[in-house]
Amino acid sequence: MTTVDDKDYEFRTARPEDTEAIEALDGSFTTRTIFHVAVTEDGFALQEIPVDPPLHKVFPTEDTDDDGDGPATEEDPHIRTFVAVGTDGCLAGFATVSYAPWNQRLTIEDIEVAPAHRGQGVGRGLMGHAVEFARERGAGHIWLEVTNVNAPAIHAYRRMGFTFCGLDAALYDGTPSSGEQALYMSMPCPWPPAGG
Repeated sequence: MTTVDDKDYEFRTARPEDTEAIEALDGSFTTRTIFHVAVTEDGFALQEIPVDPPLHKVFPTEDTDDDGDGPATEEDPHIRTFVAVGTDGCLAGFATVSYAPWNQRLTIEDIEVAPAHRGQGVGRGLMGHAVEFARERGAGHIWLEVTNVNAPAIHAYRRMGFTFCGLDAALYDGTPSSGEQALYMSMPCPWPPAGG
């Protein structure tokens, strides 16, 4: 067990029996600010602006080509799902990551924390497991994509050491998130592992 903000959580690799809870986790968020993206001739600029009323975002269920075997476990050496489970046995959050050997990048494919556990270090704990996995694989950096309207996640990622590294203004076109922009963030992953 790991204690985070006076609460105990078990952080571990996901098991097949975690699938239902992972799929049912409420990843929605509410924010009073968003990041406005201005595309410039030489790149892009961000400005955090207030929204009134606050924006409540519910992510649509993803259509995937998943074979239905559940979360990524130890079977694939380059993909892993980590979970945080509270002392009550309920899922507090999860993170799914993948490693690409060709460019030594670990991608955070998805990271979600249940609303009742936000702001308590669960996301940071999950990211810590992702970082350790990245170090085990020899990753040079960790990369993720986040919508410009998810200011709470952007602030959390920045506190963890991520910086902006790119923009895709058309990624969400033709989806329920049309009108939003995809921001890319990364951080270096030092090698070898701490203490190693």
